Parts: sequence; C-alpha cells; structure tokens
Amino acid sequence: MKGTILITGGAGFIGSHVNKLLHAEGYKTIILDNLSRGSRDAVIAGEFIEADFGDREALAKIFQSTPIEAVMHLAAFTNVGESMENPLLYTKNNVVKTITLLNTILEFGVKKIVFSSSAAVYGIPNDHKVSESDPTKPINYYGMTKLEVEEILRMYGENYGLESCSLRYFNASGGDPDGVIKNTKALENNLIPLVLRSLIIGSQVTIFGTDYPTPDGTCIRDYIHVMDLAEAHILALERLKGTTYYNLGNGIGYSVREVIDMAENVTGLKVTVQNGGRREGDPAILIADATKAEKELSWHPKHSALESMIRDAWTSYDKLRTEVGLI
Repeated sequence: MKGTILITGGAGFIGSHVNKLLHAEGYKTIILDNLSRGSRDAVIAGEFIEADFGDREALAKIFQSTPIEAVMHLAAFTNVGESMENPLLYTKNNVVKTITLLNTILEFGVKKIVFSSSAAVYGIPNDHKVSESDPTKPINYYGMTKLEVEEILRMYGENYGLESCSLRYFNASGGDPDGVIKNTKALENNLIPLVLRSLIIGSQVTIFGTDYPTPDGTCIRDYIHVMDLAEAHILALERLKGTTYYNLGNGIGYSVREVIDMAENVTGLKVTVQNGGRREGDPAILIADATKAEKELSWHPKHSALESMIRDAWTSYDKLRTEVGLI
C-alpha cells in the first residue's frame, strides 16, 4: 500500500470518486465529511469520520493517530446562487475553515495539499477558451472564495513551505462507470444532473437564454467526467511541487440544447423544457484550455464523449429511478 491521504468532503460527488480511484491505485484514505451535503453511502472504501473540516480537535485526532502523506481538500459549499444570497456563510465555510485546516496540517508536519478549485475564479473570460494565464476576476461569491483560498495557499507556500495544487474544474459530470457509487444528492446545480433528475421526478428544465451568438442560441459549456477529474487529483498529488494551478476540462463545448437532446437519446424519455431569459454573468461560451495539465501532469481525459458522461450519470441514479418506478 501507498501512503494515507486525508480527503475532506470525501462523501460528496467528486470526493467519493477520488476516494474510489485512490484505493484502486493502492492508497489508503481517511474520509472526513460532516454529511451536511454529502452521503455516507457514497463512501465505498477507506476509514470514514463524520466531522467538520473546520473542527481542529477532530483534525488533530486524525493527525495524531495516523501518518498522513497529503490532504485532498474537496469540502466546500458550491451553490453560486446561495453564495450571492449569503456570502458570510461562504466566507466562514469555504475560507475560514480552510485556514483552520491549513494551520492544523502544518502543525502536524503535513506539507502537501491538492485543492478543489473552480473555473468560477475566471468570471467572464476574454476569450471562449480559458487558460491559467487569463485574468481571475470572479463575478460570484462562490468563485471569490475559491480564489481567496488559492491565494492563501500561495502565501502559505512562500511562508511555510506548503506545496499545493489548485485544480480548476469546469462542469463536473458523469458518474461511476462501474455503477458502484450512486448519486443520492437531494439537490443539483449543474445542467446534466438537473436534466436527468427532471426526467426522474417529472419536473421541467429552464433554458436560461436562447438568443446567444451560438449555433442554436444557447450557452456552450465544457463538461468533464468525474473519473477524469479523479485521475487528475492523483496525478497532481504524485507530481506535486511548489504552488501550481491547472484547468480541468475537455476543451470541447456542448450547448444546452445538445445536452438535452443527448439526454433524451440516452434515456428514451422526453425533457420538458421552458425557455427563460439570460442570467446575469453567463458568458455565451466557456471552454477550458487544459494544455498545461496535459503537458505537466500527462493528464488526458478518457471519458470525453457527451454520451458516455450522460449514460454514466443516468446509471448513477439507479436507486432514485427504482424508487419512482423507472426501473
């Protein structure tokens, strides 16, 4: 076995898949999650501890009892709308608690952390494809908290020798290709799960803006499979040096209507659509330039087809589909 990795937020969507892949690669894991937004059922391996990542006492007990090689920090609140309504909540959870986490890991001699960041740090891009050299000007408070943590990590690197890698996700999608980890989230924020959940519970999907300068008038986004994200975490850990930042996306864009059409093809069901107006701050096209991750991490997405992302996501809803009689 390789070393032990502490995963904060490891009962969440991305964290649970990172945990699965770490075990497949021979690592041991400790999963720390307060289950306020994650699911215990999603943790299929490792030692699970129900506690908050900002709880210094709980953290100290972990570090005192087990030699930790590195931390993968995925615990955060991620709802953009909620962040604008309650910025103080997001400051306390995403920033203040992270400072407690960082101070504690340094206290116990851990000097490596992989951080779950977001493409939200860029705000409205200057170009359709976004690279790490582009300006970081978040337009929502969620993105601002992610950028604040990135800056704190940089300063902790300069002052305390902490090595960190911030992974800027685009739209996390898909599900466990093996069908082991099920999606049990009560609420969804991203388009693909919103569309699929609408088919399960019989709700409608609102398209925010149909008059963008794109081929079908709807926004185009870069969707990245959760298992490709998980692989990037391990590659970042194993190549960790200094303070680094990487975009994680396919470099391929799909429109809202293309996602809906593919969901209908995969499921054989019809999506109920309502056209709405544009949302403030939504760029017409947002696609990742992930060249840096490809070159420096040797990271190459393996699940980039939209059909496979939607199919794996649909499979992850088996439990909910059974409950409503779709299986």
